[in-house]
Amino acid sequence: MVTVRDVARASGVSISTVSRALSDPTRVAAATRDRVQAAARELGYEPNRAASGLRSGRTATLGVVVPDLENPYFASVAKGVQARAREHGYGVFVVDIEEDASREAEEVRTLLAQTDGVIVASPRGTDREVRELVERAPRGRAVLVNRRIDGVPSVTADDVAGAARALEHLRALGHRRVAYVGGPETSWSDRMRREGLRRAAGAEGAVDAVDLVDLGVFRPHVQGGYSAADLATGAGATAVVAYNDLVALGVEQRLRERGIAVPGQVSVVGFDDTFVATLASPPLTSVGTDLRAVGAAAVDLLVERLTDPDAVASHVVRPTELIVRASTGTVVA
Repeated sequence: MVTVRDVARASGVSISTVSRALSDPTRVAAATRDRVQAAARELGYEPNRAASGLRSGRTATLGVVVPDLENPYFASVAKGVQARAREHGYGVFVVDIEEDASREAEEVRTLLAQTDGVIVASPRGTDREVRELVERAPRGRAVLVNRRIDGVPSVTADDVAGAARALEHLRALGHRRVAYVGGPETSWSDRMRREGLRRAAGAEGAVDAVDLVDLGVFRPHVQGGYSAADLATGAGATAVVAYNDLVALGVEQRLRERGIAVPGQVSVVGFDDTFVATLASPPLTSVGTDLRAVGAAAVDLLVERLTDPDAVASHVVRPTELIVRASTGTVVA
């Protein structure tokens, strides 16, 4: 194993000079710095980040807390985080709370103690709980994804516009009774999607108004959609909008079991446009955004705050689009 002593010997300088050249290059003459860095590269020397962190108070790592890594949405966001963090010179620790809201605060606090900053994706706590959690964090060391709280940097998707676009698509196909299968009760994204659907539904009694049936809160997994499908058809809905693609997949599976054709008898729309949408049968119409770009934007905000804790909290809103596939069609008279 190559050590700092080997680099010092190869470059003809002291161990302390090697440490400065690699950790704080501005404190070393350019010629010396270049010689040390060249020796380190040639020898394949990798600095010990943990030891460097103890000395500098920085770990060169970021933490990410996600509700469920088996959900392809969060896997894609995490990929975006890792790629951008690497560009900034950071490693990443990812923690999966497995949709257990009671673990969220503890995991965030643990990561704040072990990393330079934390990204909390789709927090499952209430707004009050999340605000208290990030306000206890050292200044500038937390960023939210899919939750907007004043004074806290965040990245969200324009779910209001996305949901409205989905309902307008269904209205154009002749659907006038649409069921919504909701997600976790504390989900900010769910609230925004409900709001977008409500706005697009139109005033009651209007000629082109859509009767929106709220089926309630369901687990954001395939089983959640499976259990909601019977409620949707029982309510007389000719179309279903699901909280995410996994839920929509469950709706499709249950309808198929019952011999109900999609989209011949019931149309189905998902959210997030993950790879699940393309693998479903039939492929899902879905509202999506660039998930890796969401993760990258979160890293950029966090690094900005780590560099300048007094910077004004920024809120990045990513655009959404409706990708139309074979799960939606015209109403059959």
